[in-house]
Amino acid sequence: MRIIADIHNHSRFSRACSPQLTLSNLEKWGRIKGVNLLTVADFTHPVWIKECEEQLEPEGNGFYKLKEGKGDVHFIFTTELSFIYKKGEKCRRVHEILLAPSLEVVKKLNKVLEDRGFNLKSDGRPILGMSDRDFVELVKNVDKKIEVIPAHIWTPWFSIFGSKSGFDTIEECFEDMSQYIFALETGLSSDPPMNWRVSALDPYILVSNSDSHSLKNIGREANVFEVEKDKFSYDELICILKQKDIKRFLYTIEFFPEEGRYHFDGHRSCNIVFNPQETIKNKGFCPKCKKPLTVGVSYRVEQLADRDPGYVPKDKPGYKRLIELDKIIAQVLGVKGRESKAVMNIYWQMIEKLGNELFILIDCPLKQMKDKGIDERIIQGIERVRQEKLFINPGYDGVYGEIGIFEKPEKLERGVVKKKKAPRGQKELF
Repeated sequence: MRIIADIHNHSRFSRACSPQLTLSNLEKWGRIKGVNLLTVADFTHPVWIKECEEQLEPEGNGFYKLKEGKGDVHFIFTTELSFIYKKGEKCRRVHEILLAPSLEVVKKLNKVLEDRGFNLKSDGRPILGMSDRDFVELVKNVDKKIEVIPAHIWTPWFSIFGSKSGFDTIEECFEDMSQYIFALETGLSSDPPMNWRVSALDPYILVSNSDSHSLKNIGREANVFEVEKDKFSYDELICILKQKDIKRFLYTIEFFPEEGRYHFDGHRSCNIVFNPQETIKNKGFCPKCKKPLTVGVSYRVEQLADRDPGYVPKDKPGYKRLIELDKIIAQVLGVKGRESKAVMNIYWQMIEKLGNELFILIDCPLKQMKDKGIDERIIQGIERVRQEKLFINPGYDGVYGEIGIFEKPEKLERGVVKKKKAPRGQKELF
């Protein structure tokens, strides 16, 4: 049985997230995308957790399903939390993914956090003023089956290895609680090959999730498992991850890391983007404003790496890098917005004719697409993505990278890109 799991996304109660992020819509879009295990997300928020209690029912294995749903998309209780505290004369800002085995355990944990005075109503991803180390100790005292996975571990502003406030090792962050950390989330701006260069990460299994703030971004990164039918459970998921069972954990679905918002270094306000070598040449400062650059993921990987690029371990799950289907269609049509009516008309036609999006992108035979009357140019685009024959301008300082499937995106001057404005009303979280 194939399980595609995306265990880090958000609800409408997190900042800068779509109001369409309801449980029924998550189930619907999980089916459209081909993700059959989703997180309910944001389970510390009191209003959201009440909705979850009213709308979900347990399946008896640590997973849940909608009472009024079709039952083919399952939910797991995970959430993201933000930790801000001072350690080693430095302000630390780290995000963690929290996994819980049941609604009852979630409610017990939420009460413990509320009793400690934390404001869980403020945001779906609340800020907790305590260290990561102390938090792991706290949750293990609540229930031993609660697990913690460091989120998007290289992101500059809020991650364990982030250039702005992070650490250089797992042990530096979690101290004696490091024994409970067994998995790491790579984030959109890095992929497994980048992480494999750091031998200190070898003991940990790498997972990938969408961190989706909207329905359409569900499954842009995910984890693919092959398990015996009707035997998958919360306990089994944790066992697979802890044992690094690559017979059952097949591969991760990845963003092209260059497309991530923090792959390279730079200054958005100054329209400056540098690769790590250029950052070193400029001593970490912006040549325009003379202030420190926002140092991205590639630079931090280079700092901590002790292996050359291209190193491939023998005992890790594989990976597949993808571009979302609507982005491929938009490039074929020459349309900039993936939300356009023309793009979505073709998108829905393909879903109806062929199946869910991840099946189309990964497994659907090209001949089957042709036989169903799919535009030859779209088929070529999907094939080029599978072969990774692409042109990429890397992202930096909160600006997403640009990928060209058939031709280069807008040409970059050396070290400079044109500034891109965020959509009206959208806030940057990192």
